[in-house]
Amino acid sequence: MAPSFRALATLGLAKQSATSARLASSAYSTAMRTNAFSPAARPTVSMKLALSRISPFRRTYADAVSKVKPGKLRRTLRWAWRLTYLSTAGVVGYTCYIVYQDRHPEPQFAPDPSKKTLVILGTGWGSVALLKKLDTENYNVVVVSPRNYFLFTPLLPSCTTGTIEHRSIMEPVRAILRHKKAAVKFYEAEASSIDPDRKIIKVVDSSEIKGATSETEIPYDMLVIGVGAENATFGIPGVREHSCFLKEIGDAQQIRKKIMDCVETAAFKGQSPQEVDRLMHMVVVGGGPTGVEFAGELQDFFEEDIKKLVPEISDRFKVTLIEALPNVLPSFSKQLIDYTENTLREEKIDIKTKTMVKKVTDVSVEAEISRPDGSKERVTIPYGLLVWATGNAVRPIVKDLMSKIPAQKDSRRGLAVNEYLVVQGTRDIWAIGDCAVAGYAPTAQVASQEGNFLGRLFNNMAKTENHETRIQELSSRMNIQAGDSAEAAHEIESLERQLRRIKDIKPFRYSHQGSLAYIGSEKAVADVSWWNGNFATGGSMTYLFWRSAYLSMCFSTRNRVLVILDWLKSKVFGRDVSRE
Repeated sequence: MAPSFRALATLGLAKQSATSARLASSAYSTAMRTNAFSPAARPTVSMKLALSRISPFRRTYADAVSKVKPGKLRRTLRWAWRLTYLSTAGVVGYTCYIVYQDRHPEPQFAPDPSKKTLVILGTGWGSVALLKKLDTENYNVVVVSPRNYFLFTPLLPSCTTGTIEHRSIMEPVRAILRHKKAAVKFYEAEASSIDPDRKIIKVVDSSEIKGATSETEIPYDMLVIGVGAENATFGIPGVREHSCFLKEIGDAQQIRKKIMDCVETAAFKGQSPQEVDRLMHMVVVGGGPTGVEFAGELQDFFEEDIKKLVPEISDRFKVTLIEALPNVLPSFSKQLIDYTENTLREEKIDIKTKTMVKKVTDVSVEAEISRPDGSKERVTIPYGLLVWATGNAVRPIVKDLMSKIPAQKDSRRGLAVNEYLVVQGTRDIWAIGDCAVAGYAPTAQVASQEGNFLGRLFNNMAKTENHETRIQELSSRMNIQAGDSAEAAHEIESLERQLRRIKDIKPFRYSHQGSLAYIGSEKAVADVSWWNGNFATGGSMTYLFWRSAYLSMCFSTRNRVLVILDWLKSKVFGRDVSRE
């Protein structure tokens, strides 16, 4: 019974406390309403006592309410934001570190006169890939090229319209060589002839400013020829005199000037409609990736920039793409070829396939079109700008060397090489890139892989020579000092195992990684090798892949940053339409 009475008493006290709290709260509220407008109103002692009774109750009630946790979406967004700024900070930090390393290279070793002299001709894709892979401390390396930079040619069409500035895709050769372990000599000159019997190269200073000595000879023990190819005109009259090529940075600058020349001349007062149509007609010969990308860039330039600034001639602009084969982009899959041609036609680019150029004048192109019924039609196409983006021809120095090697007498497209890229008929001359005939298409991808292969080959050759010299030394020591024979024999055995691995060099095999091409209107096509087949795609998402792929292929961090800034600049402010 006692516990029951105590429980009832406790319950009664609780009810009394609650009633007192309600009464006190009511009294306080009434007092506040009564004295709300009285400036001299102050809380009385009874009010303070009532508030002191209410406060524990309010705190207890507030503590009893649980905090609401943020939702899953909010937590996900919070972590995504944290990951974003942490990743950004990491990328910026890594970029700063790479830039610092580029700006502060380590000291280099001086060349060793006792080692072999390796001469590399050219600074294109193959030669630069070789230099990146080569351990220069194993040789005395000499580089000879008429240009002192490496050019990222896949983005060259973008330079013609100002989407990318030309210096953004150029990397100084001396900056590349400065980061090698051993010093490399570089001569900005053009090789005029090669004597394979005397192992001597004649070089000529081809710059505008010449010193007292502008011609000299360079001896070599090993020679790599990576001079590329020049533009082929196929003997068509007027091509070299009236066309613009698209192979070097000077070609892109010339095209850019001529585009604006055509625009400004067409806008000149009193120009006849026929002349305006001719000046605003841009003709591109060559339906490969270079020609297609240039046509797409040119159409974008006029649609996004020229039409806004020169509206009076905007409806006269026209681009024509001429290809001798039945379709453009012949190295791509049929699906992508159809997609590309449909996209170009949607962009109002006139495609003329099965069309052979026969003659070029300063104002027109004479071509022969093959009709489906087998008949041929001769047409005259007036133009303001003609860009020749097809064909490779052998350079004079390669022709001269081929004439001196009997084994090269049947070769027509370049230096015939074996599976190790050695020039046939020689022992110490290698050829890579467009000047070599190895059974593969003359592309930057092939040249780059050939350069990497030669770099590994030369590194292994140097290791082989060092190991063989060391084995001879150990063998001689064993004959003189019998006490160290066990240790020397063990080292010889180890070196011989390494030699077997080093000498087991597989021949060069090209691995096709895929093909990319920009087709205008922020669309691209990609034919990428995937497992045992190909993955073909096209569209706007492929355009982002095209940009990211080319960005990753740029030679240095400096090039990547400059290209990104150029893309942003042209997107925000538009392309520069100034003539120079």
